[in-house]
Order: sequence, then C-alpha cells, then structure tokens
Amino acid sequence: MDVLFLDANVLFSAAYRPESRLARFWSLPGVELVTSAYAIEEARRNLMRAEQVEWLDVLTGGLRIVHERGTWALPRDVILPDKDRPILAAAVISGATHLITGDQAHFGVWFGQQLCGILVLRPAAYLDSRP
Repeated sequence: MDVLFLDANVLFSAAYRPESRLARFWSLPGVELVTSAYAIEEARRNLMRAEQVEWLDVLTGGLRIVHERGTWALPRDVILPDKDRPILAAAVISGATHLITGDQAHFGVWFGQQLCGILVLRPAAYLDSRP
C-alpha cells in the first residue's frame, strides 16, 4: 500500500479549489493519506476565505496526522530551507512511501527520485501513474 504524505501546497490547492483534480487523492483505493500538523497550519495560513478553511478541515479530517519531532536530523547532503525541513521530517517519521508536493523550488530537484527513502512526486505525476 502506498503511504502518501501530502505537502502543505497540495492541501492548500485542494482546499482552495475543491473541484480540482487533487480531490481525486481522497478517493484513491489502496492508499493511506498522511500529513502533519505543520503542513495543515501552513495551508490554513494561506487560505483567504472561511469556506476554504472549512473545506481544509473536512479534507484533513480523513488523514493520519503526524507530529514532527525535534530529534530527526536532516542528512548532510540534503539542503532545504528551514520551513521545508519539518515537511521532510514528518514524511520520514510517518513511514511515507511518497512525498506528494508541488514545491518545484525546494523539492523539484528530487522529483521522480528517492529522498531519504521516499519517492518525491508532483501530484499530477502520482495521479497519472494510477489506473
């Protein structure tokens, strides 16, 4: 079973436009959706309308939510901004098989590759790989 860690930008986009293709993640068979309290809060901060925040709460209500621990150290060869380190840490701690992110600037170099044992993919790449 795939364990998909959803980055804040995926949560934001799904809540911002409920009719978007990202809604498909919540109906995929044979996957577990995971995120972190940190990612949820980042998505929430960027949503402007009350109905979007409410939809975010609905979406995240069905996810396994992990809490980052301060004990996980980033490998020396991985360079990430401070704001993205908790995302990777939570993905690792959660046992995710995939990190689903649209963050080209900070995770783009790893798209299609393993990062700390997790396959990093854009949302569309994962969805396109599913029947």
